[in-house]
Amino acid sequence: MNRFVLAGTGSGVGKTTFTIGIMRALMKRGFTVQGFKCGPDYIDPTYHTAVTGRPSRNIDSFMMEHDVVRAIVARASKDADVSIVEGVMGLYDGKSPLSNEGSAAHISEITDSPVILIVNAASMARSVAAIVKGFQTLDDNINIVGVIANQLGSKSHYEIVKTAIEKECGVPVIGYLPKGAVPVMPSRHLGLVPAIERGDLNEYFDSLAAAIEETVDLDGLLAITRTTPLQMESSIFDKQQGAKEVHLAVAKDAAFNFYYEENLELLKAYGAKLHFFSPLNNEEVPSVAQGLYIGGGFPEEFAEQLAQNEKAKKSILASIEKGLPTLAECGGYMYLTERIVDREGQSFEMLGAIPGFVTMQDKLASLGYREITGTEGNFLIGADELAKGHEFHYSTYTGEHDSYAYFSKGRFRAQQEGYLHRNVVAGYTHFHFASNPALVQNWLSACLEVKE
Repeated sequence: MNRFVLAGTGSGVGKTTFTIGIMRALMKRGFTVQGFKCGPDYIDPTYHTAVTGRPSRNIDSFMMEHDVVRAIVARASKDADVSIVEGVMGLYDGKSPLSNEGSAAHISEITDSPVILIVNAASMARSVAAIVKGFQTLDDNINIVGVIANQLGSKSHYEIVKTAIEKECGVPVIGYLPKGAVPVMPSRHLGLVPAIERGDLNEYFDSLAAAIEETVDLDGLLAITRTTPLQMESSIFDKQQGAKEVHLAVAKDAAFNFYYEENLELLKAYGAKLHFFSPLNNEEVPSVAQGLYIGGGFPEEFAEQLAQNEKAKKSILASIEKGLPTLAECGGYMYLTERIVDREGQSFEMLGAIPGFVTMQDKLASLGYREITGTEGNFLIGADELAKGHEFHYSTYTGEHDSYAYFSKGRFRAQQEGYLHRNVVAGYTHFHFASNPALVQNWLSACLEVKE
């Protein structure tokens, strides 16, 4: 089969553009394509999924054990012809400046996947070869098999860049995109606008594919990225014998759509039957629900509509009052507070299940990996349990309470976080259940207690 990591020299070099363009172009040739995303990003996978019609998977060497990363790739790729792993930031950028952990380079090594390196060649000629050579020599274990150049001025510019790289670095340059060749994807404070909000994207995807077909050697790409399938082994995602059925309501729409696919699969493996509903469309929590999951997203972008949807708000509050074990992450946490204040100072009333409010700001409030331990009375994660996750938001919480949900440790700080009250665990951190599947067992056990 074909499997490769499409990495960049840094953020903004065109990884997502090339990824979805190549995906679409290969699908037009009749290939079944599976997408993956290095790191914790939720938005890029929505584009992969929209292009391929298959759920894209996050793989992360900090939040997951290496065998879990391989299991995710093996399971999702088993019926695909081509697996494309989109990198994160630059090839070697990850958790630490001193190691590859959490980087696209580490994922390529763990999954035995060759690397195609994208480089921005604007305003450069021979110097581009120095950049590529630096990426080659930083780590001898990383197998860079080809290069794609972006932001070129002309075909003759490409020939200069191609000649320099191939002579000095000994790897083929398999294509390029000229400046202005494709439309710019819309973005906002957390990155690209999620595909779920953009409606029918087929015309856009087709325009990318046409541009890729014109200037990228897809046959050459397939020739240099042949590799052996990863072996399927028993994994944490296997159906658990004897698991009791639990009905879990999951908020999912344009306001709340940040869910790791493997989180949902782990819940199902341990007996959860998922029922999706939309607070944005004023839908009530399904009556069969024994637990409630409100993930992250962009409630601030839909705050006025969410504030007006009284039926949904009352239903969620009633479910919490009834005792349904509820996990609210980031956007879900914001939704459960008293109000959201936007950048213009407008205030929108939310649920009020959590004392205090959140305020949107122009600068980043928090970003980074987190190691999480629970607090006493937390149904999801106990004080002696450890899980990993990620935090990324532009809002800040203002309020007074002493009911913290967990302890959160990042690279620069460790502190109490979130809100805990009986059956509610809420906070800015996005948990990855693959870091500790015991969290799934804890949650569903708590749901069963409510059921009984």
